[in-house]
Amino acid sequence: MDGNAENSDRHAENGDDDSETNGWSGLGRGEYVIIGSVIASTFFVGFGGGVIFPILPNLGTVLGISPFLVGLILSANRFSRLLANAPAGSLVDRIGTRKPFVVGMLIQGVATFGYVIAYVAPLPEAWFLLARIFWGLGSALVFATAYTIAADVSKSGTRGTSMGLIRGGSIFGFPTGLVLGGVVSEVADGVVWAIPGDVVAFILATVFALFAAVLAYATVPETHVQGEVNRSVKPWEIDRSVTTITVGLVNFTILFAYIGALFATLVLFLGDLNIGVLGFDDQGSSGIFMAVTVIAAAVFMFYGGYLSDRRESRVPTLLVFVVISSVGFLLLAAADSVATLTVACIFIGAGQGGTSGPLIALLADLTPNERMGRASGTNNVFGDIGGGLGPLISLPLVEVVGFWPIYAACAILPLIAGIILLVGVRHETGQLFPAADFREKSTKSAAD
Repeated sequence: MDGNAENSDRHAENGDDDSETNGWSGLGRGEYVIIGSVIASTFFVGFGGGVIFPILPNLGTVLGISPFLVGLILSANRFSRLLANAPAGSLVDRIGTRKPFVVGMLIQGVATFGYVIAYVAPLPEAWFLLARIFWGLGSALVFATAYTIAADVSKSGTRGTSMGLIRGGSIFGFPTGLVLGGVVSEVADGVVWAIPGDVVAFILATVFALFAAVLAYATVPETHVQGEVNRSVKPWEIDRSVTTITVGLVNFTILFAYIGALFATLVLFLGDLNIGVLGFDDQGSSGIFMAVTVIAAAVFMFYGGYLSDRRESRVPTLLVFVVISSVGFLLLAAADSVATLTVACIFIGAGQGGTSGPLIALLADLTPNERMGRASGTNNVFGDIGGGLGPLISLPLVEVVGFWPIYAACAILPLIAGIILLVGVRHETGQLFPAADFREKSTKSAAD
């Protein structure tokens, strides 16, 4: 029996043939426990990813760091993860999910403490850069394993919900980090033993990240490799299938606009508009607005995944949310008040989140289980290119052309992503709107 047939049998054993099972209600008890463990771990470790965004753009001025170097530091984790994603995905297919997941958590915790060192040590830009590089290495392991775990334990009728829950749960840690970075850095400034508020925020993020590593070690089981290591998988392998390239390109365009452009420029945009929230300045307010986008994204990651499970095909759900993302950036370009900024952030977050769960579920739908680690790693490569290039391009450009042209251009990117999605899916499956169980049915037909 070949690998695809074995994979088909494995899905059948997990209950993929039950077409009546849809959404969160279709998750089994074991799936609840495993996905809940992954969500909790990635939630707490996510604080370190968000804490630096509201602090560093303004801290760059205090420390004498140029806007380009600030952008480089903010992007460094994505570039290091870019190099680590493919090996991380191959490692998952080779040795399994548990060890890489726990080790990735631990690396991120240590990297978060690097922000504390950077604040007090000479050459802070070098320390910040090093911390972000290590954060990216740990993140590559965490994301490759988290998505693979969801693909391993879910069924076609619950896969979108599972992916949305894991991605949404992990990203919920990010707005908490944004609040730590923006609000705690202001409120706690000099309150605790005269420690600067920025350092207090970094220390809190470190504590939570290390707790996440302990939680992962105690609760997350092996789901991917049983018995001996799969030595046929090479560390440098990437997945070059049309499905993975298509999903990766969509991920690239969405994250370029969302993480790469919006998050890198929002604190400066608020300063330019002279807008604040709840008495906070542009740094604290940017953390709140960023949190609004991420909370909206996390909510719609679950809803988008759930909705795609309730439909025969995931593609229509994806198209709806790329349009919502585009509208959000148009609203952002015209925003001039707290109310209009809030609405724009909600739309942008909903659009990004609503595509995320169904997009990863679509990747798992059309990818054999034994290649899912590599497919996840390759997809993350594309996302990190987009998220990494965004600050490097947007931060210098806003000083030249202003904010409106940048945000208007970002409104076009999700529409391009929708076109890429349709073309790639049509090429791979022969259909514009393939069913979630398309590969499973095709595999069974070939085996028969």
